[in-house]
Amino acid sequence: MSLRERKKLATRRHICEVALRLFVERGFDNVTIAEVAGAADVSVNTVYNYFKVKEDLVVPPVSQDRLAAAVRGRAAGRSAADAVLALLRDELRRHDSAIGLTEGFGRFLEMTRAAPTLTARFVELAEQMVGRLAHELAAETGAQPGDPIPALVAEQLGWVHEHVLREIGKLTAEGRAPTAIATAMLERLDVIEGLLGAPVLSYATRDATWTPTE
Repeated sequence: MSLRERKKLATRRHICEVALRLFVERGFDNVTIAEVAGAADVSVNTVYNYFKVKEDLVVPPVSQDRLAAAVRGRAAGRSAADAVLALLRDELRRHDSAIGLTEGFGRFLEMTRAAPTLTARFVELAEQMVGRLAHELAAETGAQPGDPIPALVAEQLGWVHEHVLREIGKLTAEGRAPTAIATAMLERLDVIEGLLGAPVLSYATRDATWTPTE
């Protein structure tokens, strides 16, 4: 990235980190954008330049492409299911903050659940992830308009993703440590993979001769 892009990314991260700290401390609905701007030492306009609405500070729009991006970036010989399962297993093993495997996630979870607009936003995000994934699968497989298979496969993989995140939230609320949660969810993923049918597990397997330049 250029120096300008790095500075923009650093500013975005700084604003987001400050906002999340305030939201967790005081509650999402009790913090204004003006207060976020003041605490981050930037103008209100600067905050809105990076985040169109307040909810974007917690649920960035780029998250919509999470599953589709994993499938898009998979290696030759891997199926769409392989890509999604690999993404989740990698994040679980690394105790990635993207799926809540960090100390203090419990307070963040409480904050989001106490804000109706954030709860609705997460539901909308899950639907958008599945929609983006279905579009990616349809485009890559050359599915004809009206073919239900890409959407059906996307919905099943979306459920896997949603189930893992929901269970992480449940175990966090029960007071389980990130390491214990990761171990439990890795075992759960093995069970889920065993239950998925061969048509889903093999769907959109990338040709062994595929290269990123194609």
